[in-house]
Amino acid sequence: MPNTARVIRSIPFWVLVGGSLVAVGGGVYLLVDKLTVMASTLADGTATGVEVYAGQIWAVLGAILIGVGLIGLALALTLGTIGSLARAVTPSVVPQEIDVVEVVEPATVAAPVAETIAAPTADADESAAATTDRPTV
Repeated sequence: MPNTARVIRSIPFWVLVGGSLVAVGGGVYLLVDKLTVMASTLADGTATGVEVYAGQIWAVLGAILIGVGLIGLALALTLGTIGSLARAVTPSVVPQEIDVVEVVEPATVAAPVAETIAAPTADADESAAATTDRPTV
């Protein structure tokens, strides 16, 4: 299922579309208005420098706004297309059987045999004393 809802419900997407339409509309208005005034005053012979030279700059600004608006609309169309092609990643839950694990008590281990430590005998004390260099008292 395509994920078009994310793009259509996105506020920045609609700001881009609306701003692009406003830019195209404003550019068309400036371009047509200034070129019409310039053409009519040049045909009458009543044209002034402000109408001719400043009118050209305003007409160029209108053309730039039309171009920017068209680029914005193309970008919005591209984003809409990419958004419709991208699919949402939804985790799929597949019911699985739960394996029952038996709890097995550990086998009882025999108690370790205690090792007896032999106490030193008197012979060991005498041999240890003989090997040291200290004098016996």
